[in-house]
Amino acid sequence: MSAARTGRRTMCCAVVLAAFSLLGACASKDVAGYGVGAQAERAAMAPQANRDPAPDTPGMYLGLIDQMQSQGLYFASLAHIDAYEKQYGVSPDTILLRADALRMTDQSDAATTAYGQLLKTPLAMRGYRGLGLISGAAGDFSHAAEELQQAAQLAPTDAVTLSDLGYARLRDGDVNGARVPLMKAAELDQNSPKIISNIVLYLLANGDLAQAQAVMNQQKFTPDVRAAIRSDAAKIAAAGRAQAHGSPTQPQQQFGQAGASTGTVASAQGIEPAPRLLQRFSQ
Repeated sequence: MSAARTGRRTMCCAVVLAAFSLLGACASKDVAGYGVGAQAERAAMAPQANRDPAPDTPGMYLGLIDQMQSQGLYFASLAHIDAYEKQYGVSPDTILLRADALRMTDQSDAATTAYGQLLKTPLAMRGYRGLGLISGAAGDFSHAAEELQQAAQLAPTDAVTLSDLGYARLRDGDVNGARVPLMKAAELDQNSPKIISNIVLYLLANGDLAQAQAVMNQQKFTPDVRAAIRSDAAKIAAAGRAQAHGSPTQPQQQFGQAGASTGTVASAQGIEPAPRLLQRFSQ
């Protein structure tokens, strides 16, 4: 390894650690935030959300359905989408809400059909993103990357989509291809736990083990979270070896909701301004 590369890695580590130093206190709680606590919160909110909303306008009704989905009440939202469309008709907004609910209730075939209906509407970006998430959930990260790339082209400043694209490329073994969308995502949204976590995964996949370890220490990642990140990194390495030998990669562990443990860390409030951080990181 050249002295210049060593110097760059040392500088990167120092900057990343400094930028993340304010985040460690809440990291463990937020990284594992998809477990019992979130489910209990949703259950507590369910009685209120399940009440008959008697909305005054279509917009209010759509807002209530969206609120249900934000609380994880996807089955209830499907029932209300049926009621809405019976009263007001089908629109791209209801198709998207239905597609998201179908995906989140493990109805992948129906969700794929619904997302496909969006591709010739103003919500085409959301259609491609949904299709990418379905492919990723099935372990087909090559197709996931292609579909998320289409979504990113339609919405070049959508940080979440760029982060998902970077993650899909990582899991497909394309570590170099993941760098640019992840850097874009991190500069666009420095407050995203998922994006910060994906950068840590990129560090591991790129061989910057000391830097990744230092960041995980600063973030106070729990042993389970560290193990999940290393598991993803091992899958990335295996996918890279398969590509190098010209053999197709096998379907891998799904991402999105099921892979959330490797996609969430603490909120990045108080982080060093993102352009400075990432300019140094990417040198």
